[in-house]
Amino acid sequence: MTLAIASPSKLMTIEEYLSYDDGTDDRYELVNGELVKVPTESFGNISIAKFLLFEFARHIPLALILYNTEIEVSGRRVTCRIPDLIIVTEESKEYLQASSRNFVSMAMPSPILVVEVVSPGQENRDRDYRYKRTEYAARGINEYWIVDPEMRQITICLWVEGQYEDKIFTGDMPIVSTVVDGFALTVEQVLAFGQ
Repeated sequence: MTLAIASPSKLMTIEEYLSYDDGTDDRYELVNGELVKVPTESFGNISIAKFLLFEFARHIPLALILYNTEIEVSGRRVTCRIPDLIIVTEESKEYLQASSRNFVSMAMPSPILVVEVVSPGQENRDRDYRYKRTEYAARGINEYWIVDPEMRQITICLWVEGQYEDKIFTGDMPIVSTVVDGFALTVEQVLAFGQ
């Protein structure tokens, strides 16, 4: 599926992005100053994200686990992503509670974990494995989970000494997280909720 670039045609600032409303329910990310329409998530991807939310809540206070939250990240120009799930710190939660929008700006502490469930297609794969990986690394996010139903794997990018090191989990391997202490489900248990 090709991501559609939306109007306006000029490059946007973060302020223009945050105030943009085209009168639809469409979701957009800001990618290097350009407004990009985000495809609707599949039932399977939403199911996996919801399952992970409930599983994370067994180990972390629910108030620190967020969905549909925008994160400002570094790019060639201003970029704002909408990951499937994030886990924030208490300090970040306080910033968000004082804000009028569910938006983590560059001035706020970074989330400590971000989850993206990969949608089918090479463009989506490139976006999650390549571009978002670089953007989340630049924010210093402790863990970036790439949940890939098509490849039947979960890649956890761990922040180690200024860069990500990848750990790939497949099949019946228990998923180990440095952020979600005690999380021990397998990849197959997580992906089963997307079928």
